[in-house]
Amino acid sequence: MMQGPKRTTRMSALTMPNSQDGATIQTADGSDDLASARRVLNTEADALAALAKSLGSAFSAALDIMAATKGRVIISGMGKSGHIGGKIAATLASTGTPAFFVHPAEASHGDLGMITKVDSIFALSNSGETTELADLVAFAARFRIPLIGVTSVADSALAKAVDVALVLPKTPEACPMGLAPTTSTTLMMALGDALSVALLERRQFSPADFHALHPGGKLGRRLLKVADIMHSGDDIPLVSPDMAMSEALLTMTAKRFGCVGIIGDEGQFLGIITDGDLRRNMDPGLLSAKARDVMTVAPTTIGPDALASEALAIMNDHAITNLFVVENNRAQGIVHIHDCLRAGVA
Repeated sequence: MMQGPKRTTRMSALTMPNSQDGATIQTADGSDDLASARRVLNTEADALAALAKSLGSAFSAALDIMAATKGRVIISGMGKSGHIGGKIAATLASTGTPAFFVHPAEASHGDLGMITKVDSIFALSNSGETTELADLVAFAARFRIPLIGVTSVADSALAKAVDVALVLPKTPEACPMGLAPTTSTTLMMALGDALSVALLERRQFSPADFHALHPGGKLGRRLLKVADIMHSGDDIPLVSPDMAMSEALLTMTAKRFGCVGIIGDEGQFLGIITDGDLRRNMDPGLLSAKARDVMTVAPTTIGPDALASEALAIMNDHAITNLFVVENNRAQGIVHIHDCLRAGVA
């Protein structure tokens, strides 16, 4: 029976160091893994610092174009730049700037039809000479579609053809041969993040806006509002201040929140009666007393637009299980701590 080639295991020449002692790991072939990794990260960190210093009027001009775009920002790039472009498009879209990625090669075979005159184009090419972008650049010029370019070469074909050129600073690739796109793609991604966040702040994009675009997953749960999980309408346990406690107790039992809210003749929220209030007023005259005699005035409440996580924090801080939701001194609902937990709020 033929046997396959033996697998060789690359063994460390030194004992694995403690992760906190900063020691390096030298492998049997003499390479130093941690030194290589640190060199890459330091190279890219230096490049990011240089990028931050290089930003100027061109960055603001690019923001002006993207902010004024009535359609969508079309991101395009080839190879590694294309992968970065897809991420930039996703970040823009999720932070309030409609955007999507168009592959430059596919654009030349019909996908140019996805781009309209009210869009803008954001093209990425480290060299600025990517031939696959030529048709996209020509299309932008033909229909006067605003074109932003990102490149490392100021006098490249792309830089000369665009309305705004964002030129990356001259920094070495982290690859020791200087060939694999590493530092350049890091700069492109960071520049995309900077543009996205700057646009977000220009538009005063709020947590509510963010939640509308991120309804799922942990992020969506973190951005749930109290109004999304509260009980409202007939489910709210409410009684008048003049109701006898014998009747108020029936409402408290029927609604199953362990409390009732007290509202005046005009609907104003006056107070609350909880199990604790009952214990503090436990005497033979309790059932004949009025709700106003037992209620706690000015209890802790929350607004419907507050985050559900805030409601959970308040309940934990005050060791309570319910919060009345009040707006303009009117009871809008009630939220129980279990509502927060069921919604995955933590």
